Amino acid sequence: MARPLSFLTWCMAAWLAMGFLASAARAQVPPSAAEAARYIGLLAAAHKGDLPQLKKLLAAGASVNERDSHGRTAVHVAAFARQRDVLRALAQAGANLELLENDRYDAVTVAAVADDEETLRVLLALGASAKQTTSRYDGTALIAAAHLGHDGVVRQLIAAGAPLDHVNNLHWTAVIEAIVLGNGGARHQAVLRGLLEAGASTRLTDREGNTPLTLARARGYVTMVAMLEKAAAK
Repeated sequence: MARPLSFLTWCMAAWLAMGFLASAARAQVPPSAAEAARYIGLLAAAHKGDLPQLKKLLAAGASVNERDSHGRTAVHVAAFARQRDVLRALAQAGANLELLENDRYDAVTVAAVADDEETLRVLLALGASAKQTTSRYDGTALIAAAHLGHDGVVRQLIAAGAPLDHVNNLHWTAVIEAIVLGNGGARHQAVLRGLLEAGASTRLTDREGNTPLTLARARGYVTMVAMLEKAAAK
């Protein structure tokens, strides 16, 4: 049985959560205005959504997976810019939709973190994977979306076969992140409900041996506690 959280454990968890949130906010790095202004060729066309120019460049033999200085491909650039027709054209031309940029993010995670359900829908329909391990935290798009409370994104990723119980290098699952990095509000509740209904484990613990239920109780997240108790009783 999981131990109640000690004050020291609580403080450490809070510190980790704050640091994680600040780091995660920095990790998703779209092209800056200055970078975008320096783009030429395929990357410029992808950023601007200039489909005729993009197709012209591809027909002339442009490298469909070329990268900028941050390791972003035209797929990353288009995902950040929400240029969905560009994504379709790149996929048709054979672009790899699953390449990671320098911070180890793929386009699916970019869309998931941005709460961009339509771009995510396009990427998944084009064959991009929801199963990749991404980021310096060895996480997944599902974990990232869960901690941000992006409930619609979470539902899409679950339907696309995202691993429900992946454990990142902080020893957190999507269920745990929805609790320890969430605010206990309606969207994080919806995330947790979706994960539980899909069969995500309530038994996997954090590094200190705390179950999701213990963590939710410690934070006073009454609705989440009720959901986890119900799941545990099944």
